[in-house]
Amino acid sequence: MKSKKLLSVIVGIMCMVLLAGAVSVYAGEAASDLAAIQDKGVLVVGITDFAPMDYKDENGNWIGFDAELAEAFAEIIGVDVEFQEIDWDNKILELNAGSVDCIWNGMTLTEEVAEAMECTGTYALNAQVVVMKADKLADYADAESMADLSFAVEAGSAGEAVAQEAGFEINSVQNQAAALMEVAAGTSDACVIDKTMADAMTGEGTSYADLGYAVSLSSEEYVVGFRKGSDAAAALDEKIQEWIKDGTMAEISAKYDNAVSIAEARDAAEEAE
Repeated sequence: MKSKKLLSVIVGIMCMVLLAGAVSVYAGEAASDLAAIQDKGVLVVGITDFAPMDYKDENGNWIGFDAELAEAFAEIIGVDVEFQEIDWDNKILELNAGSVDCIWNGMTLTEEVAEAMECTGTYALNAQVVVMKADKLADYADAESMADLSFAVEAGSAGEAVAQEAGFEINSVQNQAAALMEVAAGTSDACVIDKTMADAMTGEGTSYADLGYAVSLSSEEYVVGFRKGSDAAAALDEKIQEWIKDGTMAEISAKYDNAVSIAEARDAAEEAE
């Protein structure tokens, strides 16, 4: 009788060990976000309409500096790429819910982003600038002189954060493209947007030739964010460093009138000091 009980206990323990092993193997596989992306065959990238990083061409296809890099990375890991337009204010929720695999849209590295996402290293540099009618620029030389102006900002953006910090009267809109339209239409006196977008979209020969900027409110760094703990961030960061060194990023930036200041520009500036 005892031997039967002992045998039963041994069998039970063996089953538990085997089950634990199976769970461990499964957990190990599931823990690889990169493997999960490769298994489903598509990298879903969360973006907004943000030239020159991600925007649509005349045929409705997503193009831009970030879009080209995302396509290149997807090809390297053997998957297709899908661009999913999101509400920027909900980017962390979208990422954690699994509706997108990463946020790759000229995203500024902030404390919130660093805490909520697994981020790559810096791949481009940026600043938040004040865009207004070009014929008004001479009247506003600094943030203090703009205290009575109304500002359009993208909800949840770095531009919104610095505008709030400056104490500006703000109107939060869906994206930076909408912020520019507010200024062009005269419904806001100015907007705070990324310098990369201002360089690409304002001034002579652009869609907003009568708009411009002269004042920067902050300097920033761009990163790509994956779900916290994702191993895909490190895999992408390795490629980013290669692209910076071999000139790939500079070549792509040149396609967009060098509106994107790649990270090596910062390194060169530091070496010159």
